[in-house]
Amino acid sequence: MKDVSDESYFLVREDVLTESMQKTLEAKRLLQNGEESTIWDAVKRVGLSRSAFYKYRDTVFPFHSVVQERILTIFLQLEDREGSLAELLRTVAEAKCNVLTIHQTIPIQGRANVTLSLDVTGMTIELNAFLQNLKRLAFVESADVVSSGAY
Repeated sequence: MKDVSDESYFLVREDVLTESMQKTLEAKRLLQNGEESTIWDAVKRVGLSRSAFYKYRDTVFPFHSVVQERILTIFLQLEDREGSLAELLRTVAEAKCNVLTIHQTIPIQGRANVTLSLDVTGMTIELNAFLQNLKRLAFVESADVVSSGAY
């Protein structure tokens, strides 16, 4: 048997995964969230064969499930408004992220840059949903992930 420590791992975008891999991830999500109780029901719902599911189930994982403790660094450009940083931090807290560092530039021409380093180990929503929540704030002009990884 091949030693697991000899294996290489890669982080790839979802759109380059095969359809079977994507459906395997969806079936695993259905099972994990309790939306389906059996593998048979989950694969049937996503339109995947059980053999394909078993082929990929132990080899393809959503990024958030592989790394248990994570630090996420986000760069945001904000419109300079009273209370905007407080509202931004409230959104971060609602997602159960722990703020490790905050760096805010002095506003110039009505814009300020903020870099947040967050411990997202306890985050209660998916990363993409979290970023969308940040981008929906009226004063946020952009929100981009700078880095993400384990301690």
